[in-house]
Amino acid sequence: MTSVTDRLTESVLLEILENAFQWFVVVDKEANILYINEEYCKFLETTREEAIGKPVNQVIENSRMHEVIKTGEEHIASPHFIKGNYMLANRVPVRVDDEIVGAFGSVIFRDLNDWQNLSSQVRTTMEKIKIGQSTEKATFRLQDILGSSDSIRSIKETIQMIAPSDLPVLIQGESGTGKEMFAQSIHYLSNRSEKPFVKVNCAAIPAEFLELELFGSVGSTEQLQRKGRIHQAEGGTLFLDDLGDMPLSLQVKLLRVLQEGTIEPIGSHNANEVNVRIIAAVNQPLKTLMESGKFREDLYYRIHAVTLQIPPLRQRMEDFEEITNHFFHETIAKVGKRNLSIAPGTMQTLKEYSWPGNVRELQNIIQAAVYLTNGDLVEPSVLPQGVRAKSLYYTGSTQTLQQAVEQLERNIIAETLQMYENKREAAEALGVSRSTFYEKLKKYEF
Repeated sequence: MTSVTDRLTESVLLEILENAFQWFVVVDKEANILYINEEYCKFLETTREEAIGKPVNQVIENSRMHEVIKTGEEHIASPHFIKGNYMLANRVPVRVDDEIVGAFGSVIFRDLNDWQNLSSQVRTTMEKIKIGQSTEKATFRLQDILGSSDSIRSIKETIQMIAPSDLPVLIQGESGTGKEMFAQSIHYLSNRSEKPFVKVNCAAIPAEFLELELFGSVGSTEQLQRKGRIHQAEGGTLFLDDLGDMPLSLQVKLLRVLQEGTIEPIGSHNANEVNVRIIAAVNQPLKTLMESGKFREDLYYRIHAVTLQIPPLRQRMEDFEEITNHFFHETIAKVGKRNLSIAPGTMQTLKEYSWPGNVRELQNIIQAAVYLTNGDLVEPSVLPQGVRAKSLYYTGSTQTLQQAVEQLERNIIAETLQMYENKREAAEALGVSRSTFYEKLKKYEF
């Protein structure tokens, strides 16, 4: 049988190369251009006659084709800065009898916006494919948690000790401190790492639906049957975020899961065995909720034995530059502004801010600053007004201590209200209950 390649004439191959969406270039082992398609030439504002035979770096700005020939390593989806814009390119060595005789390059996305748009479409499609699938994987590992301060090192050491066990874990910390990252790192280090990691946000689901979501239901028809999230986490880890918002009636059923390893779905009178590890997270100390009658004592004593207290960002400023630089380099690589750097004044301004939204707020502000910067330096002027304001700090001695504390508290609340869409989110960011937050709003006449 005649092979496909035998039937493809030179003219057909050239037709394919000339009309493909990508731009192509082929070089010899000296990195001189052997072939370049017409569309690429038009973009480079040259002709094929002028380009062929020339060293590729004289025709294509910032070419890396010579590196591919020298090292024999492929460059796949590599950012390539040409004529003021980042593109994505593939570069592949061409071998004959195990000898590199040249290289082949193609521009696969002519603008990073093309890639970002396609990436968004792919993610949307993948989400549709995942509908009905409950199995999740932990994506964060212990090494993904940034920082080398004493508090973070201590937490990491504790995680390494307790991860192999099936002990329930309580993670306490303000909103935005990354509590889920710590939960996922525990799961990843455990013997359950190949099983599901299932998250339920107890504050995001209305109380009347939370029982169905967690415990599922049984019935005579398909409509009355539902597999709860605890069953979906079988063999793995159930992460209960905002556990303090769970109604007291459900806390009783959760206690049974912890003590007996059984659940009763809605509509059932039979206990079903389950094998899950419980990791819970809260924004405020559970002991405070217990003392106010909002959390069961027996559940508190069952779940608090291993407690990780995640410090807010303002209490581990020795980690600040490491975390900031990580978010910065991650963002400039994504956006395609690799020559960007942070001005010293900007870093100092960031350090002087109180960060009520913690690491999550820092990440969002760094991302926004990169997008808003036109030059080569991220200046303080691109930061939000709230971050640049110096009024958050007590700098004089004309006030009494009580007056200074109240002024500081009022300013922090004012800045937080500017950053969050509703008062509930603002209260969570500050790590206080909604009732306490509303009392403060009334006190300071917001």
